[in-house]
Amino acid sequence: MNTIRIGLLGAGDVADLHAEAINGLPGAKLVGLWNRTVEKGVAKAAKYGCRTYASEEELFNDPDIDAVFILTNMETHCEYTIRAAKAGKHILVEKPAASNIAELEKMQEAIAEAGVRCMPVHNYIYETGIQRAKEMIESGKLGDITQFYMLYNIHHDDEIRARYPGVIRQILTHHSYTMLYLAGRPKTISCLKHTVDDTLAPQENVAMANIKMQNGTLSHLCASFANDDHAGDPWTCIIKVIGTKGSTRYSYRDWVINARNGAHSQTYQCYPESIKNTTTHFIDKVLREGAEPLSSLEDAITCQRIIEACERSVRDGIHVDFKQNNQ
Repeated sequence: MNTIRIGLLGAGDVADLHAEAINGLPGAKLVGLWNRTVEKGVAKAAKYGCRTYASEEELFNDPDIDAVFILTNMETHCEYTIRAAKAGKHILVEKPAASNIAELEKMQEAIAEAGVRCMPVHNYIYETGIQRAKEMIESGKLGDITQFYMLYNIHHDDEIRARYPGVIRQILTHHSYTMLYLAGRPKTISCLKHTVDDTLAPQENVAMANIKMQNGTLSHLCASFANDDHAGDPWTCIIKVIGTKGSTRYSYRDWVINARNGAHSQTYQCYPESIKNTTTHFIDKVLREGAEPLSSLEDAITCQRIIEACERSVRDGIHVDFKQNNQ
C-alpha cells in the first residue's frame, strides 16, 4: 500500500481531529504543518508527531507532500486552494469552502487545470446514520419525502463565536449540504436571524430558514450558538427525514461523553467521528481508489448559493426564489 503523505495548513481545534484521523489510518502519514502563529504550530507539531514548515510556500513545494488539508480561516481558502493545485497537491478544504461563489469558481478552474482532486469537508454526510438515511430514501423505503429538519442548539461563548462569521455561514452551511444530500435542491427560501447580546460579537447567533424544495419537500433549518437545549429529547443537533412510508432520525445526543471538546461543553462523539470518516473517505476512496466525494465542490457552490439566498432573505425581508436569485 502506497502511503498518502499529508500536510496541514492551519493548526486550530479542527486540525486536532484531522491529525488524529490521519495518524490512526493505515497507509496515511502526517508529514508536517504550517500555522500562522509559529509557537502554536510548533506545539501542535510536537503533539501530532510531525514537522513544521517556515512558510506556506515551503509546504506547497515539499515533494514529500501528496495532499494538503486547508484548515485556515474561510477568507484564505481560495488562495491556498489555488496555490496547492498549482503545486500539484490534492486538496481537502474545510467548510465553508470559500467566501463567495466567484472564489469557488476560481478554485474549480485551478483544480481542473492542475488535474488534482479537491474535496470540501462536508462531514455530516459521512456519518453512517446519514448514509443509511440516504439509502432508505433512494430505495423508496420512506416513500415520498414530505419533510426535512436539521436543528442545532449548542452554546458557544462570545469569545469563540466572535471568531466565526455568524451561524448562517458557520452552521447553516452544514445544514445546506446535508439537505442537498438527503432532500434535493431548493426552490424558495425564507430566512430570519437574531443576535442575542451583541455587545462583544455582532454576528447573528440564532437563525432559521424555511425552504420549499424543487421536489415539493418542505425543509426547516435552525442554528443557535446562544443556547443549549437541556429539555427531554434535546435538539442539540438533530436531523430528521419524514416520508409517506417512514422516517429517520440522527442525533448528536445518542453518543455523549461528559467532557469538554473544544467549543462544546460535552463531547458529542459523532462530531469527531464524522471528521474521521471524512478524512478516511478522502484518503482511501478519493485519492487511493479514484472515487468521487459524497459531496463535491459543485455542491459547495450550491451551498453558497443557499447561504447567499438566506442572507438576501434576511436583508430584504423577502421570500427568495432560489432559481431567480442565482441566474
